[in-house]
Amino acid sequence: MTYRPAVATSVPDLTTLTLGVEEEYLLLDPTTGESLPVADRVLTALHGTARDQSRQEFRHSMVEMVSPVCADLGELRDRLVGLRRSAAAAAEAAGARLVAVGATPVHEPHRTVPDKPRYHAMSRRFGPVAHDPAVCGCHVHVGVPDRELAVQVCNHLRPWLPVVQAITTNSPLHDGRDTGHASWRSMQLERWPSIGPTPHFDSAADYDRTVNDLIAAGIMLDAAMVYWYARPSAAYPTVEVRVGDVCPTVDDTVLVAALVRALVATAVDDVRSGVAAPRIRNCLVSAAHWRAAHDGLDGDLIDLHAGGARPAWDLVDEMFAAVTPALARHGDLDYAVAQLIRLRGEGTGATRQRRIMAETGGDIRAVLDHVAAQTITG
Repeated sequence: MTYRPAVATSVPDLTTLTLGVEEEYLLLDPTTGESLPVADRVLTALHGTARDQSRQEFRHSMVEMVSPVCADLGELRDRLVGLRRSAAAAAEAAGARLVAVGATPVHEPHRTVPDKPRYHAMSRRFGPVAHDPAVCGCHVHVGVPDRELAVQVCNHLRPWLPVVQAITTNSPLHDGRDTGHASWRSMQLERWPSIGPTPHFDSAADYDRTVNDLIAAGIMLDAAMVYWYARPSAAYPTVEVRVGDVCPTVDDTVLVAALVRALVATAVDDVRSGVAAPRIRNCLVSAAHWRAAHDGLDGDLIDLHAGGARPAWDLVDEMFAAVTPALARHGDLDYAVAQLIRLRGEGTGATRQRRIMAETGGDIRAVLDHVAAQTITG
């Protein structure tokens, strides 16, 4: 497909949906590539806005940075650049490198959870699953303050989220080797019982009943452990899409944020117009996500609208066509066009890592040098 920018796409209109992004990063030894348990030191070294927008994560070798609520992609990009650079400087002061990669690439010797009651409760309930090597995601929040509408939006997102997942694949390595999967993070997370494709819900009441039943069954501790790939946020008036690996560069992240906002906006329009979300069997949606995690954009994806496997970029092109009006309405079309062209040429984060591996004869240090440099590019 030829991506064609629309006319007058630079200024968002009054129907702009707000955006926020949460990014998780690994803290790695600059020499060995092993995960370092220095998150407390990194968080302590942050100051000002960066400290306020940082979060402790489930591993001592991870930090999370959270953007403010933004309406404009340029503002979001600037904020993410600043947060990444602040976190990278704090990591360097703690003797580590900040790396935007989806899964632990080499080894994580230290796997205890931080000393918080909730984390200890999760460790007791889920056992060794809670002590898998660290994984890092990118979560995009789009403002949808009507909770009933948010549930219906999640229904409409189901066919497209495997495509978003494929775009973000950035974790092909585990234990120093290529796993054969573009997103090993996705494979690790499947061990958690409350992670996976979002079920179809008839209403917010149906959603709440289901969550309460799962809590009663011991599948999750509370509603905050709903880790479905899209959900009405438990903390904010947003739809939260949490299917992707953390992206290697800020521009990769902002592209994903633009596409997710456009998908949500398109779904809002469909719901308000009375367009029903397609009812797709859960097993097929799960299969589509597995294929996305395995192939990324370098192979085939499952077409959940028409059925069958098709080249991944064909489905990216179809998704782009479906959300082009929403991209234009938010002033995001020109940026999305440029970044999709770049992504088609460079490949996903997983593709870039594999390219460095091939060029260096399997040198993991060269791969991690590359990923660390990309983390703060921008």
